[in-house]
Amino acid sequence: MDITDFYDTFFEEAEELLADMERYLLELNLEEPDAEQLNAIFRTAHSIKGGAGTFGFEALQKTTHLFENLLDHARHGELNLRRDIVDIFLETKDMLNDQLTAYRNGEEPDQEAFERICKTLQQLAEEEIKQRGNGGSKEPAAQSQGQTADPPVEEHGEEAAADSLLIALLGISEENRVLLVEELDQFGKIIAQSGDTSRYEVQLQTTTSAADIESVMCFIIEPEQIEIRTLAASDMLSDTAAKTPPSETAETVETIAAAERIAAPEAAAEPTAASNATEVVKQAPPPSPPSAPTASEPKKAAGKPAAKTKGAAESSSIRVSVEKVDQIINLVGELIITQSMLDQTVSQLDGISNSALVNGMSLLQRNARDLQEAVMSIRMIPMDFVFSRFPRVVRETSAKLGKEIELLTEGESTELDKSLTERIIDPLTHLVRNSLDHGIETPAEREALGKPRVGKLTLSAKHQGGNIIIEVSDDGAGLNREKLLAKARENGLSIADNMTDNEVWQLIFAAGFSTAKEVTDVSGRGVGMDVVKRNIQGLGGNVQIMSTAGQGTTIRILLPLTLAILDGMSIKVGDEIFILPLSTVLQSLQPTKSDLYEMAGEDLVLRMRDEYLPVIAVHDALDVAGAQTDPLRSIAVIVQGEGRRYALLVDELIGQQQVVVKNLETNYRKVPGVSAATILGDGRVALILDIAGLHQLSQSKKAVRQPRHHRSALPLPKSTEVALS
Repeated sequence: MDITDFYDTFFEEAEELLADMERYLLELNLEEPDAEQLNAIFRTAHSIKGGAGTFGFEALQKTTHLFENLLDHARHGELNLRRDIVDIFLETKDMLNDQLTAYRNGEEPDQEAFERICKTLQQLAEEEIKQRGNGGSKEPAAQSQGQTADPPVEEHGEEAAADSLLIALLGISEENRVLLVEELDQFGKIIAQSGDTSRYEVQLQTTTSAADIESVMCFIIEPEQIEIRTLAASDMLSDTAAKTPPSETAETVETIAAAERIAAPEAAAEPTAASNATEVVKQAPPPSPPSAPTASEPKKAAGKPAAKTKGAAESSSIRVSVEKVDQIINLVGELIITQSMLDQTVSQLDGISNSALVNGMSLLQRNARDLQEAVMSIRMIPMDFVFSRFPRVVRETSAKLGKEIELLTEGESTELDKSLTERIIDPLTHLVRNSLDHGIETPAEREALGKPRVGKLTLSAKHQGGNIIIEVSDDGAGLNREKLLAKARENGLSIADNMTDNEVWQLIFAAGFSTAKEVTDVSGRGVGMDVVKRNIQGLGGNVQIMSTAGQGTTIRILLPLTLAILDGMSIKVGDEIFILPLSTVLQSLQPTKSDLYEMAGEDLVLRMRDEYLPVIAVHDALDVAGAQTDPLRSIAVIVQGEGRRYALLVDELIGQQQVVVKNLETNYRKVPGVSAATILGDGRVALILDIAGLHQLSQSKKAVRQPRHHRSALPLPKSTEVALS
C-alpha cells in the first residue's frame, strides 16, 4: 500500500479545515470567547497535525504542534485573547496554508518563514503564559512526533498519563499490515501484537486518544477495518510495560477527552480531518468490573456502533474530481444536441402515422432536460464559498485604513456554478477594497455627519430568472459626480457635461482612473476596477452602479448561473444563424426612415425614446454574404453590452432556445466579435455573438475604409456625437 495515494484526500480536507479555522477565528468574541468555537479551532489544528505526522510532513506537523499548544491554553482560559493575538493566529493559519501548498506541489516549505512563525509562537507562549522551559518553548526541531525525548509536562502541571489501547485491524493484507503497524508505532510503544489477516490485534501504550489514532488511520483504511478500545489495568501485559515512558505528544488524554466532550454537540456539523471518511470515535472509559474482556477476547468500544452509523450515512456523499463532473456535463451536452437533431427530424414527419415515434421523442426531450438540470446542479455550490473569504479582507483592510466596518452577508445559500464562483472572487475583492477605501468614511467623519461610527458593508446574492445578482453595498459617502468629471478631464477622457449619472459612474472603470489623492497599499494606482469590468464581461455578465451622495453606493453584478448552458435568441443574417445571449436582448423593432440618422463618416444611429443608439450591421461586421443591406428592411435588435446599448441589424428573428456552449478558443482560436459557439439541431455550428466585441469590430472596419464626410439630417447635440464616437 502506497501511502502517497492518500495525499490528495489529506490536502483537500486540510484546506477545508483551514478555511473553517479562519472563519472561527474571525467570529470570536474577544471579550467572551465561545467555548465551542475555541474547541472547534483546536480540533482543526489537532486534526491537521495528526495527518501531517502520518504522511511525514514535518514542518506542517511542528507548526501545528506549537499552534495547538497555544490554542489549548486559550480554550482553558490561560491565554487571554486580544486582537493582536488573533492576528498572530491568522498569520499562523496562512503559514499552514503555504506549507500545505508546498507539500501539494512536491516542494519543501519555506524554512525561513517556518522558523519565523515558530519563533513568534514560542515568544507568545513565553510572554503570555510564562511557559519558559516547558513544552511550549522548545525548539521545533525536538517536537517531531515519534522522536524520543524527556516526558513532556502537561499544560496544567501534571505529567501526562499513558493508556494501553487494543487496536484490531480487520481484513488487512500482511504487506499493508506491516505499514500500518509502523504508523501505530509513531503514537507510542507497541507492547504486543498477534493475529492473522482477518483480525490482527496490536496492544499500544500511548498518551494519544483512541479518537485521534482512528482519525489518522482512517486516512489510510476504511473505518470498518479498525476497532479500538482501552484496556483496563488487569488486561495489560505487565506492570513494567505499563510504566514505559510514552513518546512525546502535544497533549494529554484528559485534555483531548475534555475537548471532545465539550464539542460533542457540534461534532456532526464541524468538519475534521477525517470528516469525509468517518466520524471520530470517542474513547471508551476503562471497564471497572474484573470480568472485563482480555486481549484474546476483545469487545467493541462503546462508541464504535455510533461511528459506523455515521459512516454509513456519510457514504451517501462522495468526493469527485471536477474533471469527471466536467466530462459528464460535456456528454450530457452532446446528448442534448443529439436529441435536438432527432427532434428536428421527427418534426418533419407525419404526426399521425408516426404517433409512437413523436410521443417517444417528447418523452426523450423531457427526460433529457431533467438529466441536464440534474447534472448541472452537481456543479452548483452556495455563495457562502465566496462570501467566507471577505471577513478576513474587511478585518485587515479596515485596520490599515483606521476605519470601523461591519460586514453583513445575505443570500449565502444562493447557488452558482463552481467555475464562476472561483473566477468571481478576485473581481469581488477589488470591489470590496474599493468600498472600504473610497466609500466608507473614517469614524470621525461619520460622527461629524451624524452617522454611526461603524460603517456597514453588505454582500448579497439572489437569483433572478436564469441569472444571479451579486451586490456590494456600503453606507458611505457615495460617488461625487463633479469630482469624477474633473478627474476624467485631467486624464484626457472624452466626456460631456450633460452625461447621465450612470455614464459618469461608469468612468471609474476606465483604465488608470483613480480619485485617490495618494497611492497606498490598498488603492490609488488606477488598476483594478477596469480589470473587474473586463473579467465580469468575460464571464458573460455586466456591472451596474447605483449611488446616492451621502448615503452610499451599490455595485451590482449580473451573471449567468452557468457558462455551460445558455438561454439565447437565434437570429438569421444571410444564410448564417447566430445566437445572442438572451440576457443582453432588450427588445426588437422594425426601424423607419425617421428613426435612423447618419453621423460623420459611416456611423449610423437609431433614435429610440430620445436616445441615440449606435447601429451595428451584423452582416458588415462579420462579412456575411447574401444578407439584407437595407436598414429599413432589416430588424433592429436592441442589446446591451459594457453598460451601453446598441442596435443590431439582422435579417430575421428565429426564436428563443437553450444552447450548449462550446469554447471556441479551446477548439479553434479567438474570433473577434464572437464569444463562443454551439451546435444546432440540424448539426450546423452557430456562433454566439459578443456585443462589445462586435461593436469594436464594426468600428475598426469603418476606420480602415475611406469615410464619407457629410452630416446627419437631424442636428444632434455635440455631446451626443462625442458619446457615440
